[in-house]
Amino acid sequence: MSEVKISAETRSEFGKGAARRIRRDSKVPGVLYGHGSDPLHLTLPGHELLLALRTPNVLIALDIDGKTNELAIPKSVQRDPIKGFLEHVDLQLVQRGEKVNVEIFVHTEGELAAGGNLLEHVLNALPVEAEATHIPESVTVSVEGLSAGDSILAKDIALPSGVKLAVDEDAVVIQVLAAQAEEASEDEGDEAAQA
Repeated sequence: MSEVKISAETRSEFGKGAARRIRRDSKVPGVLYGHGSDPLHLTLPGHELLLALRTPNVLIALDIDGKTNELAIPKSVQRDPIKGFLEHVDLQLVQRGEKVNVEIFVHTEGELAAGGNLLEHVLNALPVEAEATHIPESVTVSVEGLSAGDSILAKDIALPSGVKLAVDEDAVVIQVLAAQAEEASEDEGDEAAQA
């Protein structure tokens, strides 16, 4: 789990016009909330935040106006659908030792059994509960030798210590499907015979 330090400023202007001015200065408007406190509206440096958000479930150490230090994790990130730049970010306050619910990516390794089987990720991300400062980036699952009809359930995935499932343990995470060959229709068969 990586921790990234970012300097932020409180903001008092709201609305579309203020948000556009912030973005024009290569910054991102955001909101910090949690622990029963009032939401705190922030302006964050765009490039630093973009780099930090490349790490899933990144822990952000916020230096707010040079006075306050807070820990936060990203809860919602809005991006421009065409250009991809950050438009807004919601951050949730966390404390060291606190448990949080997040989703971690599920990666697979190994080869399926022979026979043209297909691997389907039913859950691309696994909901888990972990300590805010020890959130794993991902888990890796072996699919070596699995054949059609086999599946991997949430309870079958080995999680790092201190991490618990936040989903039903019998939830299917990965399943193996038999590849279906396209059958030639009777019309195509008739046309081929006439040719």
